[in-house]
Amino acid sequence: MIELLQQLGKNTRTGFTKLGRGTFFLLQTIAGILSVLPRPRLLLNQMYSVGVLSFLIITISGLFVGMVLGLQGYYILSDFGAEETLGVMVAASLVRELGPVVSALLFAGRAGSALTAEIGLMKATEQLSGMEMMAVDPIKRIISPRFLAGLLSMPLLAALFSAVGIIGGQMVGSGMLGVDEGAYWSQMQANLDFQDDIVNGVIKSIVFGFVASWIALFEGYDAIPTSEGVSRATTRTVVNSAFSILGLDFILTALMFGDN
Repeated sequence: MIELLQQLGKNTRTGFTKLGRGTFFLLQTIAGILSVLPRPRLLLNQMYSVGVLSFLIITISGLFVGMVLGLQGYYILSDFGAEETLGVMVAASLVRELGPVVSALLFAGRAGSALTAEIGLMKATEQLSGMEMMAVDPIKRIISPRFLAGLLSMPLLAALFSAVGIIGGQMVGSGMLGVDEGAYWSQMQANLDFQDDIVNGVIKSIVFGFVASWIALFEGYDAIPTSEGVSRATTRTVVNSAFSILGLDFILTALMFGDN
């Protein structure tokens, strides 16, 4: 029993210590964003790496998620004679929840793991230490551009996911199941609210991008400088990002829609 309590206390202390290092790392990263603005090429290169290279997986996943929503939604709504509201169901599901959440999980799995591996490898090969010896701050030169690129790319990827998903739902609903195409789009436009649906979805995607980028970069920067340490840091990035995204999604949903 005593050993169990000792281990629990040790793990708790280690967790709080890492949280403190992560918070300090985040503050340094945010402070370094100002040095990125005069160097737009750094930002554009990283947005290509974390955003454009994630385009394919986001697009394909969004298409199939929208098609599944259209298929399942039609079978549910047809029991109540409400097939014409299929567009509302598909769009609301994507814009409010599935767009930000699924795209963030895909972002963490593809771009987040790549960022962690890249930074961890730079640490293992002492590139970061070499930059410090040359009086170049690695936070400002390496970390901050990648953090800002992730923060800006995530809302765009979530919007792309939702847009492609809505088209996928329309392809299944109108093309396969006979839902009137005009009713699909008109019902969607009439019933979706800009503030409650679109803006709140964008806020979610920004928060998820912030957290996923922070976790990915910190795990790489804090990784043990060995091949095994980098691989474990990459695994922690995916797991911790997934837990954080899903937990924050519940909190944000409760705050945004709890009074409705």
